[in-house]
Amino acid sequence: MKKTCAVLCGIALLTMGGALAQAEVVKLHGSTTCQKRIFEPGKDALKKATGIDLELVGNGTGNGLEDLVAGKADASMASEELVDAVASMKAATGKDASADLKPNVITTDVIKVIVNPANPVSKLSKDQLKGLHTGAIDNWKSVGGPDQPVIVVTSHSGSATRKVFSKLMMDNAKYVDGAIEVKTTREEIDNVGQLSEAIGAVSMGFINLPGNKEKVKIVETSEISRPLMLITRGEPSAKVKKVLDFFTGEGKKYIKD
Repeated sequence: MKKTCAVLCGIALLTMGGALAQAEVVKLHGSTTCQKRIFEPGKDALKKATGIDLELVGNGTGNGLEDLVAGKADASMASEELVDAVASMKAATGKDASADLKPNVITTDVIKVIVNPANPVSKLSKDQLKGLHTGAIDNWKSVGGPDQPVIVVTSHSGSATRKVFSKLMMDNAKYVDGAIEVKTTREEIDNVGQLSEAIGAVSMGFINLPGNKEKVKIVETSEISRPLMLITRGEPSAKVKKVLDFFTGEGKKYIKD
């Protein structure tokens, strides 16, 4: 009897081990905004509700889309319209996207202009923002600030945040020569927080992360918004659809504002 029980227990453990080994994994590459605002906060709840593990790689919208096309990801995280994400991929990798891409919008995001807390400027128009970022306005005194040169801090060329800001606020004009290009949004916030002459533009979701609000000051501007989505090749696979259904349903509460 004891031997029978031992055998049955062994079979049960093997069965459980096999089930664990076959647990569904969904690979999402791309936008760090989507990563930090949506998928990291809700990752554990998603697994509990669906059994799906997320493998997240925050390498920028353009690079994430390339990974999707190359079959390295199940879906790409994007924080801009599909047509702009395709352009970001071209800019970041030099490659063209396939024609079967499908956008699956989860929520929207707001981009905020930030300056150093010591900067007295509290409001900027689109023309002023364009001038500051292109170099046409090179001193803060021209927009009511101190007599200091302007230092522009921006994300890398494959970043959707940069692409959206450039399109909506700069009419796709070229950034000023000498602009500081950073690899992560955290670096952008840290740079603006440390340099009294600096200006940047980041997702509100990143500003709301612990410790970031105190580092920078938000400047009032016209609204700058964009969709946050997963891009798939054709219709989402069954497991990616579970992820989408969760975050557009009960998982909404885990999305960071």
